[in-house]
Amino acid sequence: MDNNNFFEQSYTEIISSAHELLTTTLFQLQETQVSLLTLIIFFLFLIAFIIASRVIKRILLNRVLSRFEIESGLRYTLARISQYIIVTIGVLISFQFIGINLSSLAVIFGFLSVGIGFGLQNITSNFISGLIVLFERPISVGDRVKVAGIEGDVLEINIRATKIRTLNKVSIIVPNSEFVSSNVINYSHGDPEFRLDVSVGVSYGSDLDTVMKALKEVADENETALTDPEPQIHLVSFGDSSWDMQLRVWIPDVKRYPFVRNEINQAIVHKFREYGIEIPFPQRDLHVRSSVPVPVDQAKKTDETKN
Repeated sequence: MDNNNFFEQSYTEIISSAHELLTTTLFQLQETQVSLLTLIIFFLFLIAFIIASRVIKRILLNRVLSRFEIESGLRYTLARISQYIIVTIGVLISFQFIGINLSSLAVIFGFLSVGIGFGLQNITSNFISGLIVLFERPISVGDRVKVAGIEGDVLEINIRATKIRTLNKVSIIVPNSEFVSSNVINYSHGDPEFRLDVSVGVSYGSDLDTVMKALKEVADENETALTDPEPQIHLVSFGDSSWDMQLRVWIPDVKRYPFVRNEINQAIVHKFREYGIEIPFPQRDLHVRSSVPVPVDQAKKTDETKN
């Protein structure tokens, strides 16, 4: 019996100590007393809303919005905005549940504004830029873009940064502010078609009509090149050792331009060999001469002295 009473008393003391620890006031915001228990409840509610927002976003993106004839970029924007709204509502409900009213929130936001003024400008700038990107949609998920010298496809647009997968299948994290403050090339914006320019030089001894015919056949025989707009062939300039020609073709998907360029380059090599067209390479003639002329008589005297 004594052991049982001892264990019961110890258990009661532990419970009492834990309760006292959890309910002890840590700090006070106006009339609201904040304890460790209220903080735990706050974070549990906040985590629950964050998880729920991600689940709802995934459902909207993959099951609901996919049934409508909406482009993928707009679907992603709607799903992401829904996620932000749910998280915002979750934050407000979490604060209200633990007893922090809106006036107390104003105090918290006042402290945050001071922190932003001192050291969070970059994070705030990226967050605001992310919202601008989502609403204005200068880029969308799936677009082929080039920003800060990086070319790739947009995978995700998050709160702080955007994930881009390069042509080498490497994921690059680019701050959202880069898409607002820097020059961004969006190859897919509005129209995925792309004009591919392929340059090649031919020797001056070539027949120009044959060259034009060969390049036209290369464009017509390529399965990816569009017939409308029609391919164009231009004599761009007269180089040091060649005519600088350019074949311009339109392709339906900008993401395939590296592959199409490779196909056309190989086809040009084969077609030029078939027609006997020469692709020249730079040549230089080197002339060596003495900077000081040597008189003939002086040269003979020098040879006789040596003999």
